[in-house]
Parts: sequence; structure tokens; C-alpha cells
Amino acid sequence: MNDGYPQDLVRHVAASTGLPEATARRVVADVVAYFGETVEDFVSRRHGELRSKGHKNDEIWPMIAAELGVRRFGARELSERQLRRIAYS
Repeated sequence: MNDGYPQDLVRHVAASTGLPEATARRVVADVVAYFGETVEDFVSRRHGELRSKGHKNDEIWPMIAAELGVRRFGARELSERQLRRIAYS
């Protein structure tokens, strides 16, 4: 099955973890999806997660802004207004 992921990577993950190759393929797919998330997708997803946990927007925007600074995509600093635009667009 060729799903677009490097087969040598899938084999390496399977061999190094002892996972079956099908499970290793799913792990590789999850990691690729994680690192493929855009700033906009992250802000929208994270806003929804925090709202569902009962956080208010005044708490959420600073939390998301801080998290963006340590994410893989190294997002530029965004104002609360920019974060709101992303979350509600």
C-alpha cells in the first residue's frame, strides 16, 4: 500500500518501536498531520478546545498567543484581534 509516506520511515518506526507496520504507518500519518497544521487551523482548533473546557475568550487569547510561540511553525506574534479573526473566519 503506497499512502505517500516514505516506506523506509514506516519500516524504521516499526522496527524501532516493535509496532506492526500498519500501526507504524498510522503513527507516521499522525505526526505528518500534526506538523502540517497551519497557524489558522491551530488557532481555530485550540480556541474550540479551550471554549469547550469552559475558558472565556479573555483567558483564551493570551493562552493561544503563548502556545503559538513554541509551536513548530514558529508563528509570528499575533494580536488578540488577529486571533479572533482567525478563530471566527
